Amino acid sequence: MRHQLLIVGLRLSWILIGTASLCGQDQASAPSAPPTITTDRPAITDSSSVAPKSYLLLENGLAETGSQGQRSFDFPETLVRFGLSSKAEFRFAVPDYFQNSNVERNFASGWGNLSLGVKQQLVASSESFDASVIVMLSFPTGAKTISSHGYDPQFLLPWSHPISKNWTTAGMFALSWPTQGATRNLIGQPSFLFDRQITNRWDAFIEYAGDFPQRGTPQHLLHLGTAFKITPNQQIDFHVGFGLSSAAVDHLIGFGYSLQARMIHRAKYNCS
Repeated sequence: MRHQLLIVGLRLSWILIGTASLCGQDQASAPSAPPTITTDRPAITDSSSVAPKSYLLLENGLAETGSQGQRSFDFPETLVRFGLSSKAEFRFAVPDYFQNSNVERNFASGWGNLSLGVKQQLVASSESFDASVIVMLSFPTGAKTISSHGYDPQFLLPWSHPISKNWTTAGMFALSWPTQGATRNLIGQPSFLFDRQITNRWDAFIEYAGDFPQRGTPQHLLHLGTAFKITPNQQIDFHVGFGLSSAAVDHLIGFGYSLQARMIHRAKYNCS
């Protein structure tokens, strides 16, 4: 059943991408300079902008987390984003593999769930305020010891506001309803960051993120990271985090590589 859901998710992804690639234009447009890549990673706060129309973004990474003497790795952290229009994107989160160092303490290893969703730009003003809304749904395709075994929705509202030429403040409020046993647990997840543009290609940020579950203990995290654009369409990143409360992880560290590419159009169709 899990493999069937995974296949359905992959097929749906390519159907949506293929449809967007074929529709919406009657004639080829003149070549133009590619837009600079803007990723959701490595911050916990997602970008408030969407993937450029007809562009495919592949965001990937590897992270190591330490908590209560347990060490775990997860990869490839792949998020596929495709620009459906100037204000909307399709999103597909590839299942992560979790490798835990101590399975004897009820920490299991295996594949996680896949997620599908959309991102819609609500406000777009690079000089004042940007905001978007993201809706995701997680499917129970993961390993028995990793998956929640439920269809788990998530709602995210990222925003950003430039405060000077080189400084930007941003944040996000998220709500998730993960399945935990026979019930669901509503979790509020606020985050807030300051980003510094060091050069045209290099920026760094400092971020606070919290988890506030309906049932359970709040978790607080201090997160720092940096990203460097190798080219307008390629980016590498590095980030570290430190728990600020007993329920949070002790630390996390990770790095990533992201790529942006324009989908090739062999023909133009009008689907109206």
